Amino acid sequence: MKLSQPLKIFPTALHACSYLPSVIARNAVIDPSFPMSPSVYDYLIRSGFRRSGQQVYKPYCQSCNKCKTTRISVSEFKASRSQRRNWRANQDLAIVINKGDFKEEYLPLYADYLEARHDSTDYAGVDEFLGSDWCDTEFIEFYDNDVLIGVATIDVLESGLSAVYTFFDPTIGHKRGLGVFAVLWEIEYAKTLGLDYVYPGYWIEECKKMNYKTQYQPIEGLIDGQWRHLPKS
Repeated sequence: MKLSQPLKIFPTALHACSYLPSVIARNAVIDPSFPMSPSVYDYLIRSGFRRSGQQVYKPYCQSCNKCKTTRISVSEFKASRSQRRNWRANQDLAIVINKGDFKEEYLPLYADYLEARHDSTDYAGVDEFLGSDWCDTEFIEFYDNDVLIGVATIDVLESGLSAVYTFFDPTIGHKRGLGVFAVLWEIEYAKTLGLDYVYPGYWIEECKKMNYKTQYQPIEGLIDGQWRHLPKS
């Protein structure tokens, strides 16, 4: 891909790893002044980058290379027995695709999810964290009897859908397995759009919070510059 101008990448300061205890991490971030676009981001995500808000980054740790970006081939994906059960059990949900901005009505749901899953109440700036000025972002709303119970944020790219973040009612969402259903729905949605992949984010073998990603088989990880199959955890 030919870029309109040179791409500058800068290392961040060292910080505590969010996924592995007692590990020091740092990221490589794209120059924020670079004119980012969906096409450029599609190229970068296939090279191991992700975005958080406007910032595009990838792990750049000197002593660790355990973070692997992942992708699910939508044409090759085979749902497991439990995933097929989950899909059938959630067919009563109504789904609305919001191609606009983050809605204020999402905030209570996000706050409840954050407190239940991450023991945090700091949800300031969530709209900036999920969206960006240059990316084609959609908010997938899940309704149970007209009550909003979950939202999956995705970026629509040339090669696939990038899963940004999913949050849901901690009680109802857990019982329904809404996190699983959201990924299954994204795979089906990618098929309807004629896209090849769903990018669920980074995976670390030793991190239990990330192990769910290898439940979607076959799944590949970018390892030493090559996409390679990851076994089920």
